[in-house]
Amino acid sequence: MYELMRLARGGVLLTVRAYEAGWSRGRLRGRLRREGWQPIWRGAWAAPGKEVDWRERARIIQLLRPDLVCSHVTAAALHRIERLNSSEIPEVLEFTTHRPGPAGISTRSGIRVHSTPFLTEADNSVRAGLRVTTPPRTVADLIRAAASREEAVVAADSALARRTVQGVRREPLVRQEQLADELIPRRPGTVRARAWLRLTDPAAGSPAETIARLHMHDAGLHPESQPPLRTRSGRTLHPDFLFREAGLAVEIEGYAFHGTRRAHERDIARFNALTDCQEVRRVLRFTATDVFRHPERVIGTIRRALED
Repeated sequence: MYELMRLARGGVLLTVRAYEAGWSRGRLRGRLRREGWQPIWRGAWAAPGKEVDWRERARIIQLLRPDLVCSHVTAAALHRIERLNSSEIPEVLEFTTHRPGPAGISTRSGIRVHSTPFLTEADNSVRAGLRVTTPPRTVADLIRAAASREEAVVAADSALARRTVQGVRREPLVRQEQLADELIPRRPGTVRARAWLRLTDPAAGSPAETIARLHMHDAGLHPESQPPLRTRSGRTLHPDFLFREAGLAVEIEGYAFHGTRRAHERDIARFNALTDCQEVRRVLRFTATDVFRHPERVIGTIRRALED
């Protein structure tokens, strides 16, 4: 092990260095497997016991292939762009290259490579030491590749909004006009993507709010999003949705738990304060589970409240 460790850098061995040091392919592969080295990708192994997270894997892959740029779901994770029903850790590492060649996914390595001539230096940025597509390019790629309207609009809303993601408060990453410029007609999936872009809302506060708004849109319900309201004491509040004429506010709770008793108390106080706003006569609250799993109940409850 110590022979190979001397050739490794930061606990990562590039096989080309071992070959340069005189190791044959067969002898090297046998030693790596016997000693418990971890295969990262073709030509790279991590030392036994070394913890290799997805960011480290991406860094190693870019060492081997400098033409590969983190994109799609990998770029979304690096930029803290939320996606529908996704964890903070990318299930598959995705890269884009301008070099021609076969694209696709290696199921064994969990890596997908997109090959396109539509990748320029202007599409590239650096995040956490990794080469990554810019936020506008990332969102445009996500929208074009989305399997559903909901998936596309959730990602776009997240990038357009000021959000706390993974515990970090960040500013908006893109503007709607930037996304429109990225969705150029000659790319596959652009017509559909442009239609979905018209459904985005920079005021959305969470993926659950986005999905709730889309369900209401489909039902012909069009409330205001995050309008500023003032209580009689002068406090400014922003309910998730407001049907102003009916005096109905709708609040959507995300998946995150309150964490502390004080946070829970603040949330209850905010809920009660909404009824102290002149524009609000009634408040409805729904959980993210309600929105994602029982949208018909959510819409039915809102309709009945509007008819009362």
